[in-house]
This record gives sequence, C-alpha cells and structure tokens, in this order.
Amino acid sequence: MPYYLVQASYSNESIAAMLKKPEDRAKAVKAAVEKIGGKLHGFYHCFGDYDVVAIFEVPDNVTMVAISMAVAASGALKSFKTTVLIPSSDAAQAMRKAGEIAKAYRPPGK
Repeated sequence: MPYYLVQASYSNESIAAMLKKPEDRAKAVKAAVEKIGGKLHGFYHCFGDYDVVAIFEVPDNVTMVAISMAVAASGALKSFKTTVLIPSSDAAQAMRKAGEIAKAYRPPGK
C-alpha cells in the first residue's frame, strides 16, 4: 500500500473547540483511516505553516483523495496538503528509467 505525508492546518473554529475540550485527535484520525483499510503511522502536532503532520498508509490514490474530500467537507481544516511518499528502492528504479528516457529525449530548440 502506498504511503502519504499529510500536512494540515486547523480552522479557527476547530482550534477554539479543542481549547474548550482538549482531546487526542490522533485517535479520531486513526479510527477513520482504519475504517477504510488504511493505517496511521504517525500523527504529530507542530508549528509553522502547518499544525499537524501525519503519515498514512492507504490502499490507493482514490482512497487518499476520498480522505481529503471528507476532511475538507467537515470544515475542520483550513488547509490539507498531501504528498505521495516513494520508497528509496522505487526512486532508484525511476532513476534507471529516467536515464534511458534522457538518452531519447530532445529538449526544445535542439
């Protein structure tokens, strides 16, 4: 199953709700991800551009898009960024393929 890095920022309303009733949001996220056959590998609060960083393992890209749509529809977040994570072994394989493509590719104007 593919892995995804998720970076998210809570809406002002969500932050206000968590201040009134603090809770471990990782539990809610984990339950939702497991319900669709995935796994939550890490859930971290941070500061800077994003409030939360998480690592998900879910069956496919369609499932990951469905997660982002469900979260967006809830209004809980003001931003949600997903990055597909590629294992190093797959990256090495891509480098080999890219080397072959580079031999055949002609840049514009040449």
